[in-house]
Amino acid sequence: MWPHTPLLPTDPYDRAIARFWVKFAEDKGSAVWSMFYSRGEEVEKAIKESLEMLETVEEHGLPDNGEKIGMVDIAFGSVLYWLGPIEETIGVKLFEPQKFPRLHKWFQRFLEVPAIKENIPDRDELVVSFKRFHENLQTSD
Repeated sequence: MWPHTPLLPTDPYDRAIARFWVKFAEDKGSAVWSMFYSRGEEVEKAIKESLEMLETVEEHGLPDNGEKIGMVDIAFGSVLYWLGPIEETIGVKLFEPQKFPRLHKWFQRFLEVPAIKENIPDRDELVVSFKRFHENLQTSD
């Protein structure tokens, strides 16, 4: 589709690895949203699962994205971007630079890529919306 900037690697092995990590982000990244939507003990379970996901990615790393963004970058960048407002909304902090230095550095570079920087939702507006929505979730039966 985009021959000059493919979202997946052209090498079949590298493409399979990329698909694995995209699926990992999809499956394990859902714990981030579970922290937001859950109540009571379920929140603690979601926090634990989110930390495990972050630890796995920190340990196994992500490639340097530079100016070329691939599908894996988008998958993990999306999870990490939404994590910040969710952390602030529910009053926890998981994605600490000291605990996840490689992943944090990667994420900061990801946010500086022009295509990302110019199109990502405003974080402060998200926090306001999330807090209002989360409050309604917590008070509904």
